[in-house]
Amino acid sequence: MEKLKSVILGSGPAGYTAAIYIGRAGFKPVIYEGLQPGGQLTTTTIVENFPGFPEGIDANELMEAMRKQAETFGAEIRPHIAVKADLSVAPYRLTFDDGSEVETQSVVIATGATAKYLGLPDEEKYKGEGVSACATCDGFFYRKKVVAVVGGGDTACEEAEYLSTLANKVYLIVRKPFLRASEIMQARVKQNPKIEILFETNTLGLFGENGVEGVRLVYRKGETDERRYELAIDGFFLAIGHQPNSAIFKPWVKTDETGYIITEGHTPRTGVPGVFAAGDVADPNYRQAITAAASGCQAGIEVSHYLQNL
Repeated sequence: MEKLKSVILGSGPAGYTAAIYIGRAGFKPVIYEGLQPGGQLTTTTIVENFPGFPEGIDANELMEAMRKQAETFGAEIRPHIAVKADLSVAPYRLTFDDGSEVETQSVVIATGATAKYLGLPDEEKYKGEGVSACATCDGFFYRKKVVAVVGGGDTACEEAEYLSTLANKVYLIVRKPFLRASEIMQARVKQNPKIEILFETNTLGLFGENGVEGVRLVYRKGETDERRYELAIDGFFLAIGHQPNSAIFKPWVKTDETGYIITEGHTPRTGVPGVFAAGDVADPNYRQAITAAASGCQAGIEVSHYLQNL
């Protein structure tokens, strides 16, 4: 079985940044790209809130630059997904989707969190062309436009509130006849003149020739007073939650009720010696490229210190 010093699971900003720091410390990490090479950032277009790029930068270009920088400092990148982990004792054993296994002295879990979608074919069709799961990332592109947000919890209300500062109109599409958000968030969206709440409404699909131009909706689906109609919109935002990609690690590390890995204090330490978590898999709050990169930096430094002291 192949024996390694450091394995990084995931190739988003957290994984690549960890690799840069571990590589510069003289260790040669192996990155397994995981579910989405380049991470969730590659599902958007222009990134305007990553420091150092006053004119913005194409998301794929940014991730390709991070990848090359990691390789410059000795990282090896492999195109596989971890399907099993044994973190009971070091060296830790990892199994991948091609059947290969490795033993490693340290692990950085940077597997991210997958945004939940409705499951409509149109979501995939228009991803990056009007469909987004991050208002903070993409809201700027909808200044003075009309957008819709799907969801009824705190996240959806926060996204709608944020988008209302940019867009002319925000529809909040809520499947139930009530909001699940906290009272204060409910009050804010209900009192916001730019937000219109569409209760008991489901999304049937999207349409448009050049990206999203409208949404097909149904009111009281399956009821006798069911009504189907269309709304003209420019952007469609999903705010129904994220699922951390942490399932195979749960026997060994602590997670919250959703599955986000709980780390020790303001560190990436998981409580398992030599195992660290970085990026969205351990971040239920911010989920930004810059915060992921910052936690990757922390994890890289921690790994370097850990390996130096073995």
